[in-house]
Amino acid sequence: MKKHLAIDIGASSGRHIVGWQENGEVRTEEVFRFPNGVTEKDGHLTWDIDALLGYVREGIDAALARYPDLATLSVDTWGVDYVLMRGDQEVLPCYAYRDSRTEASIPKVHEIMPFNELYSHTGIQYQPFNTIYQLYADKLAGRLEGVTDFLMIPEYLMYKLSGVKSHEYTNATTGGMVSAETGEYDPEIIRRLGLPDALFRPLQQPGTVIGEYKGIQVMLCATHDTGSAVEGIPMEGSELFLSSGTWSLLGVKTPKPLTDDASRAANYSNEGGVGYNRYLKNIMGMWLVNRLRDELCPGKPWNEITAEAEENHFDHLVDVFDEIFMAPESMKAAFDAKLPHPPKCVAGYFRCAYRSLAQGYKTAIDALESSTGMRCTKLYIVGGGAKNQFLNRLTEEATGKQVIALPIEATALGNLKIQFQMDE
Repeated sequence: MKKHLAIDIGASSGRHIVGWQENGEVRTEEVFRFPNGVTEKDGHLTWDIDALLGYVREGIDAALARYPDLATLSVDTWGVDYVLMRGDQEVLPCYAYRDSRTEASIPKVHEIMPFNELYSHTGIQYQPFNTIYQLYADKLAGRLEGVTDFLMIPEYLMYKLSGVKSHEYTNATTGGMVSAETGEYDPEIIRRLGLPDALFRPLQQPGTVIGEYKGIQVMLCATHDTGSAVEGIPMEGSELFLSSGTWSLLGVKTPKPLTDDASRAANYSNEGGVGYNRYLKNIMGMWLVNRLRDELCPGKPWNEITAEAEENHFDHLVDVFDEIFMAPESMKAAFDAKLPHPPKCVAGYFRCAYRSLAQGYKTAIDALESSTGMRCTKLYIVGGGAKNQFLNRLTEEATGKQVIALPIEATALGNLKIQFQMDE
């Protein structure tokens, strides 16, 4: 039976998972895990792409040592971020999406193309880190001079493995420049912003083989990790999904994008799926509690944190859609700024965060059902947050939906699902 390798990289860690099909079931084995995170350089938040590439190669070697007959591999990561190239030379640094460099470019983009017009073209929700604002910040800074390519992070990593540059559809849609109608980069957006046409190549679909590395075929999965995660969820029918990690991505599959005024007002996105549209919303996720833990009780076990939060009685909420929580120097101070009075103990901050997330999910679901006309009964939760039984209970109580928590590596499973096409 053929073995395949999913390389799934998140904002805080990455993992190499070998998978295969046996007796009608999917078998997996994690063979390598490595850390990831933003680094500060000259006052900006960046990704150490050299280190990432080193870990990717090290993990492939570990996989080959155990399974020397690997048939395919593919890489997925978070969306919107990219590496600029001049030929085969990287233009560094590689900025991270939480960096504040787009603050000056956003109003300039909207002067040229107001957001309501952008949304009618792309159906992508406003986020200050969208690729469109990052690229325009590069233009303002002169970083696009002589640039021949921009490669989203997973496509960059696969280029360094295979020597082939590619642009995968699901990941490209996260950036706010792909036409919701055609599924290709929107030429009017590119022309009006004065971005180099040559950067925007035809998009390729998941399942495309682009090259090889050490005898392994390099294949495009749904390289946006949420695209792969949705593929990895064993859902029945059109139900709600929540990919719960650093970000919470809540949504539903629809046949086509919804770019109406109600969807824009609710700040919903239409991202590419594998044969469907992902109608979803980015919500501050476990980032809130991860940062609180780093600041208030580093290293404390999560089961103790959630048990104490459950016993606490602090019942004020914050708006988890507020940009103050995006990249604060102090997450505690951000909470304090949005509460009538601060909690009296550490557990109160975590209780507030969990209850606020559950309320955020309810708000997002109410808007989704209003704009789509759908009435869902189930909410499938995958990712690290699926293991948090306290948050799952709060979510079920707040939303009135049946929560089906699947603490599985859904993203890696979705990545592998695309690769399994080679077995057919």
